[in-house]
Amino acid sequence: MPQPPRRILVINGHPDPDPAHLCAALAEAYAKGATKAGHTVERLSVGALDFPLIHSPRDYQSGHFSADIKMAQDAVRTADHLVLVFPIWFGGPPAVLKGFFEQLLRRGLALGSPQAPITSVLTRKSIRLIVTMGAPVLVFQLVLGGHGVASLERGLLWVTGMGPIRKTLFGRAHLDAPEQKARWLAKVESLGLQGA
Repeated sequence: MPQPPRRILVINGHPDPDPAHLCAALAEAYAKGATKAGHTVERLSVGALDFPLIHSPRDYQSGHFSADIKMAQDAVRTADHLVLVFPIWFGGPPAVLKGFFEQLLRRGLALGSPQAPITSVLTRKSIRLIVTMGAPVLVFQLVLGGHGVASLERGLLWVTGMGPIRKTLFGRAHLDAPEQKARWLAKVESLGLQGA
């Protein structure tokens, strides 16, 4: 059932912002469907952002943010629903995407002031994870335990209060299979139409 109009942030979590990548196409397909359905859609490409990695607790606790991280925080803060599209590399999300979340989810967004208890403006924001991988999905889930998605889902998103968290997984994404990828794009566009 379609959702009432929402503010949706679509994040392409691929480290390379090249629009030729499957993740970029999936992000665009979702945005296309959501726009058709009347949702307000904002896009963010992690690979196009400029931010340093965090090297110490002092870095994490500081109030210094790059301009791109401030912009990303504002986009997350105003969204009702987030869509994160990313590939599995070596069993988990790419390092740049992890670095992005370490910068993004700092005091002022996922945490209060140093003197205050942990609070989060992300509480009750829904999120859809759209994940591509080289392995078949069943192998990733049953043999490898799905850790690359579970660590992000439980160790990062759930602890900041986000939910519900929904997942769409696409396996064997490295294969040259145009018909299969066309089906995936249609499926993701349909999710966008539903705002789900």
